[in-house]
Amino acid sequence: MPRSPRRKQATALSYGGSGSPKVVATGRERIAEKIIEVAREAGVPIREDPALAQALAQLDVGHEIPPELYQAVAEALVWALKLERALSQKLNSGARRAMTEP
Repeated sequence: MPRSPRRKQATALSYGGSGSPKVVATGRERIAEKIIEVAREAGVPIREDPALAQALAQLDVGHEIPPELYQAVAEALVWALKLERALSQKLNSGARRAMTEP
């Protein structure tokens, strides 16, 4: 039996460092595409995780994530932080080389 195409879905989270991350945007299809576009323009890492996206899409904008999603969201946040650090180190090493080259 052929699989039906998966509908595009996106959820944006915000985390201020204390409390739980909050849903700041969520949507399907065109709204999901806009969420992804805005995230890319802002330099926000985008992680494809259909199961997590589906779970987060059940939450209303402004609500904190529930405890049962802490582990999955924590893994996504760690992934994003590692990605940002790696990019920062790469940019910094390139800038140092540029300053020392004649």
